[in-house]
Amino acid sequence: GFHLGVGPGVYDIHSPRVPGTEEIETSLAAALKAVPAERLWVNPDCGLKTRGNDEVIASLRNLVHAAKALR
Repeated sequence: GFHLGVGPGVYDIHSPRVPGTEEIETSLAAALKAVPAERLWVNPDCGLKTRGNDEVIASLRNLVHAAKALR
């Protein structure tokens, strides 16, 4: 019943742990069960300002790889 885009957070940005691509793919696959792909926005759970550059770059790289794999 979503009429607009939905962007569920696919990993916890507050954690210093860098999520793996497979972990993010699993979260996205679960979201796709409820939201049509054309309305699903892929993003972390909130802003990235609490993490260092190395963590952010690695996490976002994995997020992009997961999104591309599911497309």
